[in-house]
Amino acid sequence: MDKRLWLSLAVASWTGLESVQAAQPEQRPNIILFLVDDMGWQDTSVPFWKQRTSSNEKFETPNMERLAAQGMKFTQAYACSVSSPSRCSLFSGMNAARHRVTNWTYPKNKTTDQKSDVLLLPEWNMNGICQVAGIEHTCQVTSLAQVLKDNGYHTIHCGKAHFGALNTPGEIPYHMGFEVNIAGHAGGAPTSYLSEENYGNRTDGKPNPWFAVPGLEHYWGKDVFLSEALTLEAKKALDKARQYHQPFFLYMAHYAVHVPIDKDRRFYQKYLDKGLSPKEAAYASLVEGMDKSLGDLMDYLEKYQLADNTIILFMSDNGGLSAEPAWRDGELHTQNAPLNSGKGSAYEGGIREPMIVKWPGVTAAGTICEKPLIIEDFYPTILEMAGIKQYKTVQKIDGVSFMPLLNHTGDPSEGREFYWNFPNLWGNTGPGIGATATIRKGDWKLIYYYESGRKELFNIREDIGESRNCEEQYPKLVKKLSKRLGNYLRKVKAQRPAYKATASPVPWPDEVR
Repeated sequence: MDKRLWLSLAVASWTGLESVQAAQPEQRPNIILFLVDDMGWQDTSVPFWKQRTSSNEKFETPNMERLAAQGMKFTQAYACSVSSPSRCSLFSGMNAARHRVTNWTYPKNKTTDQKSDVLLLPEWNMNGICQVAGIEHTCQVTSLAQVLKDNGYHTIHCGKAHFGALNTPGEIPYHMGFEVNIAGHAGGAPTSYLSEENYGNRTDGKPNPWFAVPGLEHYWGKDVFLSEALTLEAKKALDKARQYHQPFFLYMAHYAVHVPIDKDRRFYQKYLDKGLSPKEAAYASLVEGMDKSLGDLMDYLEKYQLADNTIILFMSDNGGLSAEPAWRDGELHTQNAPLNSGKGSAYEGGIREPMIVKWPGVTAAGTICEKPLIIEDFYPTILEMAGIKQYKTVQKIDGVSFMPLLNHTGDPSEGREFYWNFPNLWGNTGPGIGATATIRKGDWKLIYYYESGRKELFNIREDIGESRNCEEQYPKLVKKLSKRLGNYLRKVKAQRPAYKATASPVPWPDEVR
């Protein structure tokens, strides 16, 4: 063979091989974290209890069913009782008692607490988390998205952010390690889900409402429900991600199913036909619209042969809203039954969430995990999923990886204690809603009410509805858990209210009999 021909063939062969190798994406898994806003444990046709309930029959979430059939369902997944604390824990890996973003954020340097005649509420980190030092009323963190980005992941934010207050560095996902931001800002809810209302944006030159959804002008007036618009934009972002030959992290953070309860007309009529009231039918349509988004993303992964190398984590940020008489029909505080109460409450209805994880080749299809975990655990778990073992953060990580639960190699919940601190007053009232500190250890849960000093003790395994206070029956256990809770709050420098009458701090749980 002619030497020049041989060399040209060899070069062509090597170049072709090189281009094929270069076209192969990294084999680290893609990750989709699908977070729903205000979705209750029972707002689904997937049962997360030992039996189906009337709520499971009311709602239709076929794609949650599909995801659960392909992955692992978690029956004791916990978050905080309101939005911003959960999201800040999710992206910092810190317990809310430590990062001190203990209520929902929006106006800079302004508390969103309700007024109290008895308590002086602490100056919590009302400006949220951010990656910049020296910002007043914030907690500086190294964001989960930043660590993923720094380690080669393409990071996409779609939907609700709510990490930081208006005009602070944490208000925009770009400042939190995301390369793409779709409709995320400081606001914690949509003014409107309706494109005919421009998702709350004004066109008359007057200032927009606080929660007008930004960046979706293309859909204004086109009869595209907000959940659908976000999904369409997420798929466009994934189209770009497929060009980059690097793993992607999509944080799909729906505004649904937060109020306002706008009708998703694609599903509304069928719930009326099922006998639901107009208000409850509108809510059910909002839930199913969110579920359709999940299904559309799963279909996308399958269409482009990404499903086998993509992890999907499904979670809600707090319990389902049950304290809103403006739209709830019938008796309040029962919508999350068998759990007691809902959003804003220290009871299970406020903090227990629907959660599913699908990791092809790791999670067995159709499995159930009954071990408890909490929202800050997502931080170390996702980094472990991504194969990121060495990383530095400015903050201390409280979360514990639940990887052993996924691959059946251990039980990180064994002997563990779970803590909540809410030294605030949320906007509504109801069972378990107030300034509280809480500990769960094993089957036992102790709630301490800052204002009154009252304590409640429940055996969650035997009394999931928290209807039987066992405080008087087990005084030694109350004392033990109070001590554990008090010690933890002191250790992480948690905040507590003071009494208005004296300005003296409210006692820690173990200082009250």
